[in-house]
Amino acid sequence: MKLFITSVLASLLVISSLCFSSSATQADDFVQCLARSSDSIAISKLVYTPANSTFNAALLYSINNLRFAKPSTPKPLVIITPTTESQIQNVIYCCKKTGLEMRIRSGGHSFEGFSFVSSLPFVVLDMRNFNKVTPDVSSATAWVDSGVTNGELYYYLSRATSAYGFPSGLWSNVGVGGIISGGGYGMLRRKYGLAGDQVIDARLIDAKGNILTRRTMGENLFWAIRGGGGGSFGVVVSWRVNLVPVPPVVTIFKIYRTLEQGMTNIFHKWQSVAPLLPKELDIRCTGKVIVDSSSTRSDNKTIQMSFESLYLGPATNVLAILGESFPELGLVKEDVHEVSYIEAMVFFSEFPLYTPPEILLNKEILPRPAFKGRSDFFKKPMPTEGLQGLWDYMFQLPAEQAFLQYTPYGGRMNEISETALPFPYRAGYLYMFNFFAVTFEDEDARLEWVRRLDAYLAPYVTSNPRCAYVNYANVWMGQNNPTGTTSYAQASQWGKRYFGVNFDKLVVVKTLADPFNFFRHEQSIPTFSLLSDM
Repeated sequence: MKLFITSVLASLLVISSLCFSSSATQADDFVQCLARSSDSIAISKLVYTPANSTFNAALLYSINNLRFAKPSTPKPLVIITPTTESQIQNVIYCCKKTGLEMRIRSGGHSFEGFSFVSSLPFVVLDMRNFNKVTPDVSSATAWVDSGVTNGELYYYLSRATSAYGFPSGLWSNVGVGGIISGGGYGMLRRKYGLAGDQVIDARLIDAKGNILTRRTMGENLFWAIRGGGGGSFGVVVSWRVNLVPVPPVVTIFKIYRTLEQGMTNIFHKWQSVAPLLPKELDIRCTGKVIVDSSSTRSDNKTIQMSFESLYLGPATNVLAILGESFPELGLVKEDVHEVSYIEAMVFFSEFPLYTPPEILLNKEILPRPAFKGRSDFFKKPMPTEGLQGLWDYMFQLPAEQAFLQYTPYGGRMNEISETALPFPYRAGYLYMFNFFAVTFEDEDARLEWVRRLDAYLAPYVTSNPRCAYVNYANVWMGQNNPTGTTSYAQASQWGKRYFGVNFDKLVVVKTLADPFNFFRHEQSIPTFSLLSDM
């Protein structure tokens, strides 16, 4: 028996050595391929391998879920940070030639690490150097590169004009490429819809290395890239977008209510009121456990909900609207602040009010937790007894270790068809819900907590299918096979939850645009295969 075990261990060591050798050879072949197909001097400054002292820094630079920054997490063989479209074309060519997977990273905020982790030998195409914002105020449009962050987008737009904004996300270090690829929502969605709704052109490099625009890619592929999820159809280098009008003065507020201050009843009313407010007014909510001396519990814990708002207009209007429609909130004059649009964007990136907007250019200043998140959609308010049960779940974790986020719909979102983009959640939805637990400590227990809360919420959220947002990816819903084909039935487990009635069209577009499935990850759109889908 001892001899048998020794023999098995020796065999495993040989296999491991061969696999490592094979990956190292692939990496060498890939780098040599790049050198032959590019300006070798220029490309050498843009390529990072584990042999480089700066490799780890280049990898960690924009990993924003540190659950995937562990030593045990699979690492890329090579990271490439191209500066030209031709270099991207060469990366695609060399990946195909050497059999390596390619992951595309914009801001690195993938909930499941799709843009920088793979179980197969892979390289990361990091778009950080594609970071130009080129506004054209005369046409109220702009070209925005996929490596641009929200902060860079808002900052450079503000330098060109104070009359226009763009309906992208809140956090300043999130990559615009990933946001738009999933549809993209922010504080302007109730007035102007999603980020993807305002895209009017794009430059896409496909699996053959062709550079396509809206005219040459066709309307179906152009439709797919504005909400069908990143990493499925090609490398979007840049997006041409409509800019949207914003007034010289906007109003913001963030106020807090705890259980002891009647938060449950206030939030219960918010569920019905927030989607019906004027389009110009958005109030989102974030809930967490805090420790507070006013708590009635022996452990001094309570639930605190923040009500965070942007109104496109003066403070007097906000006070009048909420005084009539939502008096339970108790908003008073001292709570509201009149600011410029760029000052509001700084505020919604969690920086103190009136922080200079240059802070938005710092991509590494915001906290980066390790976490597991989930998303859901509500079509009817959660009853008070359901909320009480939700609060009980929150109390199971230490203070500030789990967060509830609520994003109201209504307004412009009600006016856009569910098939206008791959993102289907428009009319009829009250709000989107996202929750996550921090997993720096007790990871297994925290993940189990997420599973249990997920099950608890099932009776209250959408069903058949239970909806989810593709930019808040969750591999627990299912994933593609690492190699070979994935059946339509298998992919539908998660695909129909993200895309609803649009999933079938996405599969058709993917099959035509990338028939050999070069652009793939754990939840990329699959190709239709007669062998696997019969």
